[in-house]
Amino acid sequence: MSRTLSPSVTARTRRLSAALAVTTALVLGVTACGGTTKDDADKGAAKSNAAGKADPNAATKKGLTVAFLPKQVNNPYFTTSDKGGKKAVEELGSTYKEVGTSSGTDTSGQVSYVNTLTQQQADAIAVSAQDPGALCTALKQAMKNGVSVVTYDSDTKVDCRNIFVSQASAEDLGRTQVQQMAKQIGNKGEIAILSAAQTATNQNTWIDYMKDELEKPEYKDIKLVTTAYGDDDAQKSFQQTQGLLQEHPKLKGIISPTTVGIKAAAQYLSGSKYKGKVKLTGLGTPNDMRAYVKNGTVDAFELWDPAKLGALAAHTAVALESGRITGKEGEQYKAGDLGEFTIGKDGVVSLGKPTVFDKNNIDQFKF
Repeated sequence: MSRTLSPSVTARTRRLSAALAVTTALVLGVTACGGTTKDDADKGAAKSNAAGKADPNAATKKGLTVAFLPKQVNNPYFTTSDKGGKKAVEELGSTYKEVGTSSGTDTSGQVSYVNTLTQQQADAIAVSAQDPGALCTALKQAMKNGVSVVTYDSDTKVDCRNIFVSQASAEDLGRTQVQQMAKQIGNKGEIAILSAAQTATNQNTWIDYMKDELEKPEYKDIKLVTTAYGDDDAQKSFQQTQGLLQEHPKLKGIISPTTVGIKAAAQYLSGSKYKGKVKLTGLGTPNDMRAYVKNGTVDAFELWDPAKLGALAAHTAVALESGRITGKEGEQYKAGDLGEFTIGKDGVVSLGKPTVFDKNNIDQFKF
């Protein structure tokens, strides 16, 4: 008598049968090249077929291993985000683990961690990608082996993951940062952007929307003079801020869409002659920026709640592995106390609108 295996058993079988192949690939160091074999294609097709049978009423699987791979460990933002992920994973009855590099630009390190997690047969990986393409080969191999892949905070190419959990609409984040800056400088003057890594997917997407927003007639008197990159390194971001002000003496404002960058820029400005004269906004955490708001260095900045972002990534990963969703546009699922979410185009789920923090509300937030 024949018997049909459940999706979970099928996925685990694929992981076990592929473990030796992954180990060999790790030994040989083949992480960024290589062809697709017929066996790979068959396993990919099997996963694709299984993915087409989502059951929104399926029971939530327990006992899973959900691994978080942030863009950078020991970064206060990701520490907060991943704590939210850990709490959600454990509440869902599964095991949480975090791995990652200490540098925000160590793409080869991220690739190695993905390969190791695949070899260890993790059930799901939530990753904030340092580069949109560098992880693709490793993540595609993970998915072929039955691993559910969720990106959060910073995406890969669409075909390299199942779902991207976005902090907020990329368009909202890009445009609102320009709107904040324009308001603070009276819609007139030179501005600069202090970004993270030059390859960071989320940063570049937001910056594209910033530039598009600046094309509107109401910003005709605002000039974007340059974009600098601090690589999410506090010292480099501090030095880049100093360099921007030396190279552009007429600078009226800096937008830094990175929590490391905006804090470093605030540190420099607060101890310089530019305090209160050169405006600073962007994306930061209230705990990092509270002192600079209260001492007049920063008027207002914005962010989402990173703990909720991590929690949503966790709920999404478990929902995928449980077969409740597949990543198709229009699918809906509940993420605990966060509420119900709908998957949008290209498998993107948005946490919600960003929050603006200023002296009137910043003490209400503790993250």
